[in-house]
Amino acid sequence: MTSLRGGTTSLLVEMKNLSVSYKEGVPSLRDVSFSMKPGEIIGIVGESGSGKSTLIRAVLGLLPVGGRYTGGEIVFRERVLLRDSQQDWQGMRGKRIAMVFQDSGSYLNPIRRIGSQYVETIRAHLPMSRKEAWRLAVHTLARMGLDDPERVMHVYASQLSGGMKQRTAIAMAATLEPELLLADEPTSALDVTTQNEVMSQLSRLCADKGTGMMLVTHNMAVAAHMADRIGVMVDGRLVELGDTLRVISNPTHEYTRKLLQAVPELEGECT
Repeated sequence: MTSLRGGTTSLLVEMKNLSVSYKEGVPSLRDVSFSMKPGEIIGIVGESGSGKSTLIRAVLGLLPVGGRYTGGEIVFRERVLLRDSQQDWQGMRGKRIAMVFQDSGSYLNPIRRIGSQYVETIRAHLPMSRKEAWRLAVHTLARMGLDDPERVMHVYASQLSGGMKQRTAIAMAATLEPELLLADEPTSALDVTTQNEVMSQLSRLCADKGTGMMLVTHNMAVAAHMADRIGVMVDGRLVELGDTLRVISNPTHEYTRKLLQAVPELEGECT
């Protein structure tokens, strides 16, 4: 488990009774409320359909087709996002709020070299020359544990392994030093060794830059390893939220206990 980072006590994000529904009218989020501080990592755990991915997409303003906000507020650095125009909201994506997806390789342009799209991403947010942006990209790829970052910049996504594509995507998100990183199942498509490497790199990013992270996962062990606090979602509701040690050692909700029973090694460590 990681320790709380960030020296300020002001809130980074605050959810106030957030509700989201889709075309059929069935709520995907039901009155979800919680807050997080700068530098904090919160793990959101639940099975498929629990609403956890909708939650972080709602923060980014990128709900799937048919999704709509039906109640509540999202406050980011004392700014009420749902009152912003799409243009204002878009201005914060990438620079202040970034996202890492489950299969980031599918979000890399397959017909452009990594370096071309990486440099374009940097220059869309920072006043840099192409040469400066290239150097920054190479430096960040090296920090993410990629042994030959110059080669990575010259290849296409199809020439990278799954782990390398995921680390490249994390590097692209980390380059702009966002205040909030949204991570949607960032390790679930990777082998165990690569999972550990990616988790370490994400944790390092938060520790080094004071970045807050909302980590969505179905894996309680991943959340326990990385998060300062764990939230558990069932049917669109946040049914439990607390310090990681408290949640895994003394869960208050029956569903949380079921999740822990599926990870015997966690229970063994806490008894």
